[in-house]
Amino acid sequence: MPTSFGKCLSLYCALLCGMTLIPATALAQPSRDDLSVQDLKRVEKVTQPTSDFTKAEAFENKSAGAPTSKKSVTSKSFSHSSANLPFKGERDFKLGNSLFKKIWVSSPSSTKASDGLGPLFNARSCQRCHLQDGRGHPPESNEDLATSMFLRLSVPPRTDAEKQAITTGTLLRIPEPTYGGQLQDQAVTGLPAEGKMRISYEEEVVELEGGESVSLRRPSYSVAELAYGDMDPEVMLSPRVAPPMIGLGLLEEIHEQDLLNLADPEDKDGDGISGKASLVLNPETGQKEIGRFGWKASNRNVHTQSVNAFAGDIGLSTPDLTAHWGDCTEKQPSCLSQPHGSQHNLGEGEAPQKVLDLVVFYSRNLAVPARRNVNDPTVLKGKELFYKSGCISCHKPKFVTRRDAAQKELAFQLIWPYSDLLLHDMGEGLSDNRPVGNATGREWRTPPLWGIGLTEKVNGHTYFLHDGRARNLLEAIIWHGGEAKQARDNVVAMSPEERKSLITFLESL
Repeated sequence: MPTSFGKCLSLYCALLCGMTLIPATALAQPSRDDLSVQDLKRVEKVTQPTSDFTKAEAFENKSAGAPTSKKSVTSKSFSHSSANLPFKGERDFKLGNSLFKKIWVSSPSSTKASDGLGPLFNARSCQRCHLQDGRGHPPESNEDLATSMFLRLSVPPRTDAEKQAITTGTLLRIPEPTYGGQLQDQAVTGLPAEGKMRISYEEEVVELEGGESVSLRRPSYSVAELAYGDMDPEVMLSPRVAPPMIGLGLLEEIHEQDLLNLADPEDKDGDGISGKASLVLNPETGQKEIGRFGWKASNRNVHTQSVNAFAGDIGLSTPDLTAHWGDCTEKQPSCLSQPHGSQHNLGEGEAPQKVLDLVVFYSRNLAVPARRNVNDPTVLKGKELFYKSGCISCHKPKFVTRRDAAQKELAFQLIWPYSDLLLHDMGEGLSDNRPVGNATGREWRTPPLWGIGLTEKVNGHTYFLHDGRARNLLEAIIWHGGEAKQARDNVVAMSPEERKSLITFLESL
């Protein structure tokens, strides 16, 4: 075995080296280009779902491989760095952390390196959306600012040029003509915010086996106090809560072929699961790549995710998106007339290259916490129920990251994200009726589940799904429909004790 293999995956060498090799004929799908034939067989073997639920699997407690954080569980559990970072990496992580928390101010100001906020924005810093690097939540009332949640806006393509742009991937969606791609509910002094998101809920009771029931709250969304005129009558609104930041660099290093091998858009195997890859145009190459990040998987890597967040959420320009006025449109001249914070001596953009690079590095290296109680009998029973109910058809347990990863600390790691990063039809109940790229209104990316059991500890709430409508994990499961309906029905049919075991397993992740 090459020396580099042992260095990259030292924690798992005993596992991978000691296993029985599977025959080459078992590898029916196209294979990865970063592995030898021998190593490919080993990876294929180690990532197969287990059928033994009497004990934890080897290294199952290390959800993210060597980068897994082993620090004590606290409210800061999502804010630790990859455990295997060298000294320089730790330094860059801390610098990136300071920029991630940085409070940006409107221009001009005496703190010139912090100039550039807005003019329209949703938050003054990255951290104010990604609370403690964790999960956002809907506002508790319509009087509260929706800081960690906002509304995406778009309209259907109408002209031939717009339809062509959507078809080719040049555009993922057509922004609302006046208000742009998302509703900004904050603005710099002297400028009105765009409007306020309004949410109303209706309760629906679902009966479960064993005499139990669960009440689901169905949300409706609207916008009030519009400051720049009416919205387009065909506007499509879609809510988003900020997702957790942990493990992003490792998700980025899952080999694209591993994801494509899981896709079955035509459901050729007839199992009712027809996941597909989100395809996003790389403007540098003109080729489409797999989208991995965002609720509709519309960002292909952590870099573009960060660039788009700087522009849309905070209103900051970068070398990639040079518009200093963020999401302002031509129909908002008072916004476009505001001063900007780009300064030539600091670099191009209000968040210049060095700032962007450090924030991206920080985002890539937020560690996944170690699993808890992996050998607890109730956890193991819940794991068996999770697997046998069909949940792993989308929430794929394991991958081994690329051997040729750009950052060596993230290379060739056995990770347990419980996601296939693909788009799946989740049914009409969760549909936002708003297409993005090749994702339909009913399709959502499978969110990774690692760290989900620490949401309350880190963020002080248990709101889940793309808009936080689910108030606990059971509600989140019962909302599943479409391709996930059979798995959901299997949970409904469980006994109360079985459902408790299932939730206990999820809380251990």
